[in-house]
Parts: sequence; structure tokens; C-alpha cells
Amino acid sequence: MSLSPSPSSPRSPVAAAYSERLGLPWWCWLAGAALAGLAAAEVWMGAGGVRAWLPFVLLLPATLAGLWWLGRVRVAVDGAELRVDDARLPVRYVADAVPLDAEGRREVLGVGADPLAFVVQRPWIGGAVQVVLDDPDDPTPFWVVSSRRPTELAAALLAARDPA
Repeated sequence: MSLSPSPSSPRSPVAAAYSERLGLPWWCWLAGAALAGLAAAEVWMGAGGVRAWLPFVLLLPATLAGLWWLGRVRVAVDGAELRVDDARLPVRYVADAVPLDAEGRREVLGVGADPLAFVVQRPWIGGAVQVVLDDPDDPTPFWVVSSRRPTELAAALLAARDPA
């Protein structure tokens, strides 16, 4: 049995050329837990009975679950597509990939931003990649995706689009 993909196989067993999770920085977890603890203590306010423990049992796990949910997005490039959370873009439609720093991202997403652009932006991540599309059937002109390593993501996209 061979592990190489067949030419008609839509998914390749090749490892991802680029993968990144857009997780929260450590200080957001610390601040979130502290604020949830403070809010639970405010609800408790020295009361007895259920009010003594229920705010802590509800608010702390709910806050941690919310913080996990905010940082769940994964960006990956494999041999056939760019995956951003549950959105998928075949690399054959990528015309260009431009790495952006914080100023470039602000310019692309600022006042003159295209309302048809697909944007996955996380404010705690400074860099991003603008993926210009070449698909006549899609009205979306480009994607803007946050990335901690925008140069590597852009290079992986262009390498996947133009196999050697």
C-alpha cells in the first residue's frame, strides 16, 4: 500500500508547509482570570450559601472558555489550500501574497478598505498577510489574515502556488 496521493485525490497526506494558531498572549489569560475572579468576588460580597461559591464556579470557567474560543483560529497552508479557521482557499486562485506589518494592515483595513474583502483579524497580533485573489467567479478581491510570521506565511503561499 502506497502513501503517495493519487492525482485525483483532493487531500494530500503531505504535512502542512505552514501552520499557526492565533492564540492569545499569556497576559490576556492572566488578566481575564483576574477580572473573572474580581467579578466573582463582587457577586459574592461575603454572602453565605450558594452565593459563596456559585459565582466562582460559573464565572471563572466561562471566562477561560471565552478566552480559549478567542484564540482557537488556526492558519495553515498545505499543498493544495490556505485554511483559516473553517474557510478554505485553493492556492491556484492566489495571485499574490503580501506580508503586512502593523502600519500596512492599518492601511489595508482602514478608511479605504474594500467591503468585499475577507478579513480574519486579531488585534493582539501585529502582522498580517494580504492574499490577492485571481478568481473571476468570486467577488472577493483579497483576504487579509493576521499572522505572527507574515513573511513566512506569504512565502509558504507562493511556494504552494508555484510548485518547483
